[in-house]
Amino acid sequence: MGVTEGVAEADHTAIRVALWRALHVRADPPPHVLEDEIGLRLADPDEGWRDRPDMDVDATRRTRASIVARTRFVEDLVVERDVRQYVVLGAGLDTFAQRRPEIAAERGLRVFEVDRPGPQSWKRRRLENLGLGVPEWLRLVPVDFEGDWRGTLAAAGFDPGRPAVVASTGVTMYLTREANEATFRAVAGLAPGSALVTTFLRPPEDVEPDQRAQVDAAVRGARAAGTPFLSFFRPAEILTLARECGFPDVRHVPVEELDRRYFRGRTDGVRPSRGEELVVATT
Repeated sequence: MGVTEGVAEADHTAIRVALWRALHVRADPPPHVLEDEIGLRLADPDEGWRDRPDMDVDATRRTRASIVARTRFVEDLVVERDVRQYVVLGAGLDTFAQRRPEIAAERGLRVFEVDRPGPQSWKRRRLENLGLGVPEWLRLVPVDFEGDWRGTLAAAGFDPGRPAVVASTGVTMYLTREANEATFRAVAGLAPGSALVTTFLRPPEDVEPDQRAQVDAAVRGARAAGTPFLSFFRPAEILTLARECGFPDVRHVPVEELDRRYFRGRTDGVRPSRGEELVVATT
């Protein structure tokens, strides 16, 4: 099944992110921050996918570094916090469950992938077609993010009385400030010891000069696709928002920290951009 098949249900942004993760493995020299070609198998692009303008090896070097760094950071946090529930909001073609099944087996981890019904149905078919399937501990939760997604999550087996890590990567920019606030408040109401780890886009003028063309292209592309970027934050702004929504402990994860953790010693230009950074907010 090529990516053009069932395209009305496939999320183009999720596919692009999956291809960037694979491009990190195929174009960047080791050591790799994340080794993920399962997303590439799910996306099943045409043979010439690496010739796409948005897969230009040089132009996207720092973009894909940011993508793999945020994924690795979230997964490391899940392991470090030793939780039994992991929720991925706007899961797209996330492949943690396929790459790290031993974690679920060792600690009884339950993974909840939360996404819109169409793209999630498409992903379920791809998992089945590839023989990967959906194990009992992986719950695919179709939701309307404008509705009661927490209720739908609970109906799928999520226990709000137990700690969880909730990840929201590559999502905040598509939501209004009000919608972001609603998500923050919902997670802040979870059991003590829960954590929200979320990415945010800094305003274009905060981005490194050599990356601004990429940011401008992403802004134009999102607008043309009918999914414009609605929210940009500076670190102090999103930290304030998290505190106002009820998180007692919040911290900014700047690009310098990601660079130290995952790219130390590299001289090939593979390092993340400060255009997208992270916040960890704990209940």
